[in-house]
Amino acid sequence: MPDEHPTDESQLIKRVHRELIDDYDEELEMERDDWEKLSPDAPLQPLKHDSDREQRNRYFKELFRLQGELVKMHDWLVESGHRLVIVCEGRDAAGKGGVIKRITQRLNPRVARVAALPAPSSREKTQWYFQRYIAHLPAAGEMVLFDRSWYNRAGVERVMGFCTDAEYEEFFRSVPEFEKMLIRSGIQIVKYWFSIPDEEQEFRFRCRINDPLKQWKLSPMDLESRKRWELYTKAKEIMFERTHLPESPWWVVQGADKKKARLNCIHHLLSQIKYTEVKHEQITLPPRVHHPDYRREPIPPEMIVPEIY
Repeated sequence: MPDEHPTDESQLIKRVHRELIDDYDEELEMERDDWEKLSPDAPLQPLKHDSDREQRNRYFKELFRLQGELVKMHDWLVESGHRLVIVCEGRDAAGKGGVIKRITQRLNPRVARVAALPAPSSREKTQWYFQRYIAHLPAAGEMVLFDRSWYNRAGVERVMGFCTDAEYEEFFRSVPEFEKMLIRSGIQIVKYWFSIPDEEQEFRFRCRINDPLKQWKLSPMDLESRKRWELYTKAKEIMFERTHLPESPWWVVQGADKKKARLNCIHHLLSQIKYTEVKHEQITLPPRVHHPDYRREPIPPEMIVPEIY
């Protein structure tokens, strides 16, 4: 059975459980990259194909290399005071969150912040549309990754009928000037659209349904968006046509393979920032000062967390 078109239920379940393991934190996966879970009740078995292990090893080596470059870029942002906005848009389950996690994984969260805004409150709905996003823009030496952004109006709000035709048109009149204004103020904007095929989105939704740790990711809105695939496609095409600007172009990340998408996106992001390595002084750990009258008070046993493991 080809992976792209799963028909046999048992084979699909095997792939779902393999995917669940793939999705766990990178360090945990490193410790168990020789294993896969074939079914909910089956014992762990060694991987049958050396190529699986080799591919994972290559992926991790390249990911860690790119994350090392992200740390250099992070240092340069702080040193130079550069301000960076990264817009991440795409269909539900397209891999935005996974890429954002790998970008920020090794960085100082005070410098690399993620803005994932909830639905606007009743008060925010009466504000200028861009107003609630402005509060999250970066100061000097910061980067902000928008996990969905002001482009909600061009996508989900349009498709789901959450905005009027007049509001939709006003958005397209305003967004070029809004982004140009940010760029003139010294903020660099990099915009990514994560693209996945219809069949892959369905598969990832199935994974979420079968994974109790990820069911929270599958909202009623996601299920509704699944039915409106073609309307989202049309909305995306209009968005590209009207907001692919010379100053802030769209970049499309092919997301059918999540690991490749992560590497390709990070590699491209690094190419967009003209950073240089910042030299740091050698760090010397000072010796601890000992005082003859220092006495450490014992901790009451009832305060100690039981050592179960």
